[in-house]
Amino acid sequence: MNIIIKPIITEKRTTASEKQNVYGFVVHRKANKYQIVQAIKELYDIDVESVNTLIQRGKKSVRNTKTGFIQGSKSSVKKAFVKLKDGQVIDFYSNI
Repeated sequence: MNIIIKPIITEKRTTASEKQNVYGFVVHRKANKYQIVQAIKELYDIDVESVNTLIQRGKKSVRNTKTGFIQGSKSSVKKAFVKLKDGQVIDFYSNI
């Protein structure tokens, strides 16, 4: 099971990482905080101070087409916000 699915790279997360040293990741739905800490240590070789998790419910969506209304929903996602110890940084752009 892949614990870390992808990093969250948005303007809000970038400013939080610069000011508060907090990074966001989309993680596997059944991963707990301990597994997330271990996965971050393996991937980036850094020390984690704390982890906050949340499950973002998928939004319902409705589209109007020729044949009528189509209802659906986007998938739910679990996010983890990882605070690193002082002096540690994750560089997402170094592998591009």
